[in-house]
Amino acid sequence: MHKLILPRPLPTAVVVCLTLIIWFAVPVPAGVAPNAWHLFALFVGTIVAIIGKAMPLGALSIIAIALVAITGVTNPTKPAAALADALSGFANPLIWLIVSAVMVALAVTKTGLGRRIGFYFVKLFGKKTLGVAYGLVFSELVIAPVTPSNTARGGAIIHPIMRSIADSYGSSPEQGTQKTIGRYLALVNYNTNPITSAMFITATAPNPLCVALIAAATAGSISISWGQWALAALLPCLVMLLVMPLVLYLLYPPEIKHTPGAKEMASAELAKLGPMRLPEAITLSVLIMMLAVWAGVPAWLLGPAFSLDPTTTAFVGLALLLITGVLEWEDILKAKSAWDTLIWFAALVMMATFLGNLGLTKWFSLTIQGGITHLGLDWKASAAILVVVYFYAHYFFASTTAHVTAMFAAFFAAGIALGTPPMLLGLLLSFSSSLNMSLTHYATGTAPIIFGSGYITLNEWWIAGLVMSVVNLLILVGVGGVWWGVLGYL
Repeated sequence: MHKLILPRPLPTAVVVCLTLIIWFAVPVPAGVAPNAWHLFALFVGTIVAIIGKAMPLGALSIIAIALVAITGVTNPTKPAAALADALSGFANPLIWLIVSAVMVALAVTKTGLGRRIGFYFVKLFGKKTLGVAYGLVFSELVIAPVTPSNTARGGAIIHPIMRSIADSYGSSPEQGTQKTIGRYLALVNYNTNPITSAMFITATAPNPLCVALIAAATAGSISISWGQWALAALLPCLVMLLVMPLVLYLLYPPEIKHTPGAKEMASAELAKLGPMRLPEAITLSVLIMMLAVWAGVPAWLLGPAFSLDPTTTAFVGLALLLITGVLEWEDILKAKSAWDTLIWFAALVMMATFLGNLGLTKWFSLTIQGGITHLGLDWKASAAILVVVYFYAHYFFASTTAHVTAMFAAFFAAGIALGTPPMLLGLLLSFSSSLNMSLTHYATGTAPIIFGSGYITLNEWWIAGLVMSVVNLLILVGVGGVWWGVLGYL
């Protein structure tokens, strides 16, 4: 018999007790409907279960959908309507944008295009250690727009390249030589990931969730497009990508400063890959097409009639890869991360949406607003407090999705109530939702992969994360604030 894989006992017990306490023992606040409070109890239980890893995220999401449907918290009088509400998240186009983009990204790995791009940039910049670092940075930047899994991008594509370079110089944790070059490159490898994740809606799964929450909070008056997001992130994030390797170079300098062999190693790896094959060429062409449409190039050149919805574009790209045989249906069926994303994204979007519809988010935001109002600060200082608290609260989260779902809507609503321009606040919180992944070795799925390789100690990781968080926030506010004013987003 197969061994039963049950939920982890301690986290599960905490989740059940906390949910029941909020549901039955905590008085419903004035101005909040009982069913809204009960949905909040289920929501808190789900978030705590995610943080405590009581079960896999997808399994928890299925349970959450079932509980919303069976308890009728969204529609107490009509069971059929409650079920429709529980399943409503699956109709969100933003969810399907990420799911289809994850599937498209399979072709980058399957064809070897990702490795080719990575080694090409190492060959281009690889004369010095700092140049190798920038090679890794630009490699990830190139594939970020079409790789919604930041874990796959930083951990499965770029990290093996980084390790190959470190190994070629005899730098490994096993030999105790990680400080020669491996530690520095591993830190750059990881700290690139949060920045590229912030640059594009399609660079990490929680980004569309931020867009959806902003649109819901503003009744659709602010609906950030793929192009708007990318343009808003362009200058501040490029500055971060240029500054980050320098900061880490000063903080944890590598013992090897010159890497004459890196270019040769990259050339050798490219030689093994051989000339670009037809599947790679097709994949590259499809990716360029998708990026052009997402950026609005056809509409700009030919008129609005040639614009295409971002989700439709992703589906067209996926269809082309299937038609040309670059991807097979078996590849799609095996895309566990895509189907997993579909399930958990739908559940969390559904719960967050109905918390807003039932007035719970408004009540929570008014509570936060009241606490800050007593300080007598203007909207700029109030917004700074909200962003800093939101950013560093990620020390308590092992999932960016859980963090966004738990805190984004309430902090955004509170900031608007305090007078912060909605677009400014939306950009600050959205980009912070990715940039805060620099903080800990459990902040996102990429972190355990790189930390687990052993090049970086826990103290080194946390110090680097704290330093980079301050640097990135200063650049985001300073450079970003000026840039967004120029773009007219404020």
